Amino acid sequence: MNPLTNLTFLFFLFLTFVALGYTWSCAVFPYKACRSCRGVGFFRSPVFRAIRLCRRCDGSGRTLRAGRRAYNSLLRARRSFRDAQERNRRNDDH
Repeated sequence: MNPLTNLTFLFFLFLTFVALGYTWSCAVFPYKACRSCRGVGFFRSPVFRAIRLCRRCDGSGRTLRAGRRAYNSLLRARRSFRDAQERNRRNDDH
């Protein structure tokens, strides 16, 4: 047994475990706290202490995580491809 092969296997096993963990966390917790307002959803103005909503999260305090955003875009691409195939199939039947 080559020790480099064992280390490579362990490294890829670790990467697989991390990727599956991140995928699970994006499925269960799709939102994270907004970086701009730190999850509060608004800012206090320095003058008169007026409140204004955060522009990045629209006042919700949450933004979609990068992994969930990628999953949603892949899902949209798959749906549009499937719909295009269905349209072509219907057009060929007529």
